[in-house]
Amino acid sequence: MNRTLTIATALICILLAPPGASGKNIREKAANTVQHSSLDGQAEARLIAIYKMIGEARTRQALPVAERLVKDYPNFQLAQLVYGDLLSAQLRPIRSLGDVPDTTAQAAASQLDELRKESQLRLQALQGRPAPGLVPSQFVSLSARNKHAIAVDAAKSRLYLFENSPSGLRLLGDYYISLGKSGTEKTIEGDLRTPLGVYFVTSNLNQKSLKDFYGSGALPINYPNQLDVKRGKTGGGIWLHGSPSSQFSRAPLATDGCVVLANLDLERIIRTVEVRTTPVVIAQNLKWIAPVTALTETKGFEDAFAAWGSAKSSGDMTRLMSLYTADFNSYGKNLAVYAPVLQQEIKKLAGRNVQLKEVSYLRWTDANDTMVVTFAELAQGAATGQTKRQYWIRQGSQWKIFFEGIIG
Repeated sequence: MNRTLTIATALICILLAPPGASGKNIREKAANTVQHSSLDGQAEARLIAIYKMIGEARTRQALPVAERLVKDYPNFQLAQLVYGDLLSAQLRPIRSLGDVPDTTAQAAASQLDELRKESQLRLQALQGRPAPGLVPSQFVSLSARNKHAIAVDAAKSRLYLFENSPSGLRLLGDYYISLGKSGTEKTIEGDLRTPLGVYFVTSNLNQKSLKDFYGSGALPINYPNQLDVKRGKTGGGIWLHGSPSSQFSRAPLATDGCVVLANLDLERIIRTVEVRTTPVVIAQNLKWIAPVTALTETKGFEDAFAAWGSAKSSGDMTRLMSLYTADFNSYGKNLAVYAPVLQQEIKKLAGRNVQLKEVSYLRWTDANDTMVVTFAELAQGAATGQTKRQYWIRQGSQWKIFFEGIIG
C-alpha cells in the first residue's frame, strides 16, 4: 500500500480508538499543548477555511493548512479526520468526510457518524449566522447590571455570547456545543436531557476543584427555575462546562444534560461573564428579531408591571392582589401566607412611592407566555433596596405573577 494512504489510515485508527487504547498517551500529550492557547474559536475558523478550500477543489493547498491545524490542536478529532481525508485525496477521490477503509468504518461506525454530524452542524451554524443587529427574541430588555448574556440554539448545537453595551446587545462570539444524549426538554432527574428555558449563571467552579471530565471549569445554572418547579420538573446539576483533556470537543448529543464546550471556548466565557447577573437562554430554535420588535410585542406586559408598582405605591391591596395567580408561590409560601408580607412591605414605605430600577425583562414562550423580571425595589429617596425576581404568566389577555422572591 502507498505510504501516504497508510499514514492516513493509521491516523484515523488512532483517532477513532476508544479511551484507554494505544492512542491515549498521544491524546494526553496533545491536550497539554492545547491548554496553553487562548485563541477561542480559532480552531473552528481554521477548519472552516479548510472546508472552503476542499469545496473549491484545492485539496493540495488545504493539506498543509490542515497539517498545521492538527499540529496546533492534536486532540481536535474532526480536524484529524479531515487531515486524514486530505492525505488520502493525494491518491484517490474522497467519497465523503471520514472516507476510511470499509473495515475501519464498520468498526468505528458510531464515532464516524458523530464526527460527520458535528461537521455538518458547525458548517450549518456558520453559514446561517444571524444578521447584524438582531437578537434572540427572549432578550426583551436587559439592565446595565446584565453586562453579558448567553443564548443556546439546541438545533444548531451553538452557543452565542453577547455583550450588553449602551447601544444594545452585541455578539461577541459563537461556539459549537454538545447537549444531552437524549436531546432537550428535560423533565425528570436522570433523563439525559438538556433543559429549555430562561436561566442564570449561579456560580463559577474552579477547574482545580473538578475532575478532568469537566475540562477547564464549570458555570452552573439555576435549573430548575421557578417555571420548571411550577411544572413539576426535577433534577439539577446543569452546568456549562468544558471537555475532557483527551478531547477537543464532544459529539453533538453526548452529555448527561449539561451544555459542553471546547475548553478554549469555555475559558473565554468564564473570563467574560458574571455570576448571578448573566442570563442563559436555552431554546430548541432561537428566533432572531430586531430589539424594537421585542419591546413592541411586550407593551401589554410593561403596562401590567407598571400597574403592580402603582398599586404597591398606593397601598391598594385589592388591586395588588388581583395581579397574583391563585397558585402563586414564593419559596413555599402560598398567596394567603404571602399577603401579610406584602402588607408589611407597604407599611415600611410609609406613604412613599416604590421605585423600580435596573429592570430586565426576559421572555419565554412555549405552551404558555412567561416573563422573567429582575429589578431593584426601593422606597423613594432611599439609597438601597432589595433585588427581586418575578415570574409572570399570561392568562388570556392578563399578565399575573406566579412567583416573587428576593434574590439579593
